[in-house]
Amino acid sequence: MLKIRLKRLGAKKSPSYRIIVINSTTKREGKPIQELGYYNPKTKIMKLDKATALEWIKKGAQPTDTVKYLIENANADGSLNYKKSDKPKLSKKAKAKLEAEKEAAVQAKEEAKAAKAAEAQAAKEAEETAAEAVVAEAVEEATICEPLETEEAKEAEKILEASVEEPTPAEETPAVEASAEEPEAETEEVPAEEETPAE
Repeated sequence: MLKIRLKRLGAKKSPSYRIIVINSTTKREGKPIQELGYYNPKTKIMKLDKATALEWIKKGAQPTDTVKYLIENANADGSLNYKKSDKPKLSKKAKAKLEAEKEAAVQAKEEAKAAKAAEAQAAKEAEETAAEAVVAEAVEEATICEPLETEEAKEAEKILEASVEEPTPAEETPAVEASAEEPEAETEEVPAEEETPAE
């Protein structure tokens, strides 16, 4: 089976690779069937014959994961279209710390939301209790004021009854006499004029 893979060259801790087509049973430094280009991972410099690599893939050659990535990200001229990721590489401890911070932030947000809801509920309950207290005070005032009003009403009734009471008989007679005298005054006859003798 044919493979498209990297052949290591270069000094210790300074590798460079050739992109080759080779039989899968051949040694790493064995003679390749065809060289397709080279790749330096430190400088990110690459030169690849992309058209030939795609032809070998059509014929059934299997690229390794690294070579597959290089072929997919190769430009038309064979150079690498390298995009440096904005995300910094983090260690396992740093990732765990970051995740813990995110969880703590989410939890704090939820707690703040719950506290806000509790405050709103408490304020609503306080308003309801204040309204109930006002209603209770009004009811108490009404119950306290009712007997006073009835006592005042009774006193007013007594005063009205006293003023409406019928007059005593002594008071009645002069009024009757005055009314009797009035018709007499009207009925008094006017003396007739004396006739004067005719001359």
